[in-house]
Amino acid sequence: MTIGLGSMIGAGIFVALGPAAAAAGSWLLVGLAVAAVVAYCNATSSARLAARYPHSGGAYLYGRERLGDFWGHLAGWSFVVGKVASCAAMALTVGVYIWPAHPHAVAVAAVVTLTAVNYCGIEKSATLNRIIVAIVLAVLTCVVIIGISSGNADPGRLELGSGHSVDGLLQAAALLFFAFAGYARIATLGEEVRDPARTIPRAIAISFGLALAIYTVVAVVAVTVLGATVLAHSAAPLADVVASVPGFEPVVRVGAAVAALGSLLSLILGVSRTTLAMARDGHLPGALAAVHPRFGVPHRAELAVGLVVAVLAAFADVRGVIGFSSFAVLVYYAVANASAITLGRRLIPVAGLAGCAMLAAALPIASIVAGVSVLALGAGAYALHRHQRGGAA
Repeated sequence: MTIGLGSMIGAGIFVALGPAAAAAGSWLLVGLAVAAVVAYCNATSSARLAARYPHSGGAYLYGRERLGDFWGHLAGWSFVVGKVASCAAMALTVGVYIWPAHPHAVAVAAVVTLTAVNYCGIEKSATLNRIIVAIVLAVLTCVVIIGISSGNADPGRLELGSGHSVDGLLQAAALLFFAFAGYARIATLGEEVRDPARTIPRAIAISFGLALAIYTVVAVVAVTVLGATVLAHSAAPLADVVASVPGFEPVVRVGAAVAALGSLLSLILGVSRTTLAMARDGHLPGALAAVHPRFGVPHRAELAVGLVVAVLAAFADVRGVIGFSSFAVLVYYAVANASAITLGRRLIPVAGLAGCAMLAAALPIASIVAGVSVLALGAGAYALHRHQRGGAA
């Protein structure tokens, strides 16, 4: 459970509120509600599928088993490329908060360190993640208490205003959804937990419920203290919430960095497991399917993912990778929901599929174009794989 919770209350709670307020204004909380509905549908579909297929791979496995080989490949490809971008975004968040003058150097160091932690096995990773979750929850609790008790809090700022479009509301929901997606990491760990048919759905449900409650409380406090306009222009909104208390802003900045490290830890873990599953099936190089004889982890996949993320963190722009990641992750969940439709009880997965499509279409056009281009590259790789397999046969 702490792996998924650590991802969902990671850096998103510290950085997503500002851009979401810029898109939706005073309708930010409505955008949060829309994101929560879509995330709930996705979580429910993921939990049902994980109980049916308690193995590594997530929607890559579900799509392949329920819809066909191509859709499984598309989901796996979307997850890997989207979450690699998310890893870079989380690493850069650490850099911006810890050492703003040299964010890329700090980001690369964070990737290297956490790749080494994951390489040593899931038990050590889970222990470290519990510590990170505890620190982040403590910092957020202090932010909420200080915000509520400050003289700057004004409940009237929660009133809905005018001047923002439906597109802006949906774009805010898409940005906030980016921070909800941690439950996917739980579904990719089916081979490494006890009683996965019971443990995975329960962990997803509990993690999602706790993350939603935390996001709602923090968002309400941020809006009442800062107002939508100030929040929209804030680079570090939660630090601004506590600015009236001398000396506490650095604590929030450290908490943001710790949160980003927690997200990065779980992201690398989940991406490497999907890479392992795809490599086993020949959709990625077979060498990535190797499992370490001592630590029991896909060590080559861990190292490959870490290398790619480190390169991105050294050169990429954080806003660009967030937009691209959001598009790819929504495609991943669209496949998961489509897979869940085949299990019966279709209302929730149909709503989840429609929600994923709606939020993906609301993203900036540059993110959509980049996402479609990379998905086309993945489809081409699948066609080449099929051709080579047919020729070998």
